[in-house]
Amino acid sequence: MKKLLNTLFVSTPDVYVSLDGENIVVKKDSESLGRYPLHNLESICIFGYAGISPAFMGACVDRNIAITFITKNGRYLARVIGETRGNVVLRKEQYRISDDERRSALVSRNFIIGKIYNSKWILERATRDYPLRLDVEKIKAVSISLSQSMRAVRTVEELDTLRGVEGNAAVQYNSVFNDLILQQKDHFFFNGRNKRPPLDNVNALLSFTYTLLSNDMKSALEAVGLDAYVGFLHRDRPGRASLALDMMEELRSVYADRFVISLINKKVINHKGFYKKENGAVIMDDDTRKKVITAWQERKQEKIHHPFLDEKISWGLVPYAQALLLARFIRGDLDEYPPFFWK
Repeated sequence: MKKLLNTLFVSTPDVYVSLDGENIVVKKDSESLGRYPLHNLESICIFGYAGISPAFMGACVDRNIAITFITKNGRYLARVIGETRGNVVLRKEQYRISDDERRSALVSRNFIIGKIYNSKWILERATRDYPLRLDVEKIKAVSISLSQSMRAVRTVEELDTLRGVEGNAAVQYNSVFNDLILQQKDHFFFNGRNKRPPLDNVNALLSFTYTLLSNDMKSALEAVGLDAYVGFLHRDRPGRASLALDMMEELRSVYADRFVISLINKKVINHKGFYKKENGAVIMDDDTRKKVITAWQERKQEKIHHPFLDEKISWGLVPYAQALLLARFIRGDLDEYPPFFWK
């Protein structure tokens, strides 16, 4: 269990949540795991639960405390909320920002600054950890280029210009991505991003992992009351979770790319788990897909230090922390959205 920004995250699976006076009580097999006062909570997110008491649900509804139910794998299920709630105000402001391209650009550039910063530090960390196995000079040159891109993003006020700077930075980063693959290089190589369909093993892994991250991000946004389908950088398109795609930009490299590289370099998966279809698309078999999902769930349990909140949380709560921070910015509680910076 973890309390962040007046939101309680109950991440222990198969627990029963009940009410005791003015407190939420979390139990597993009749053993009390924790007790939290209701009066300073805005919302509660429950992952993989055994049940909740009607009295607890009623108390939350009376106090306008939203309860969000999410599966153990991170899929959003439902949200229970009281009759009166300020989320309509939050969403209306989100829509106003989305309708104004300049305001959208000002928010979106923080997503992109986070993305470029994290990409840069993945490269810097690699040169530190494997100086004898990498072309350090080549990767350092890309790192310098990414720093220049970050400086350029800070002054951008138009979405098209922002997309151009982000695209150039992505090309630079992708130019050395293959260098980070240190094992199984005969079967796992990266010569550029391709999708719909992915045409090689690495792109198949990236596409699947980005889908997992996107689903986690959608769940996080719905949990805090934002509309995952109305974005700022990614514009409206039927069926596309544009805001989830916006927010996962800063987490792509540090969360998903590092995960894929780790799977390959640690030989968690191998080339026998992939096959090519007649149209050239590369697909994972069921066993490999299960291995990836299992490893993804394990990675989400790992602890990291959140730089803005200045406390330790699990990787799996990072999307929720960022969604909470975005909601606070949109409500006017923060002057600027703070992107997630990893180092």
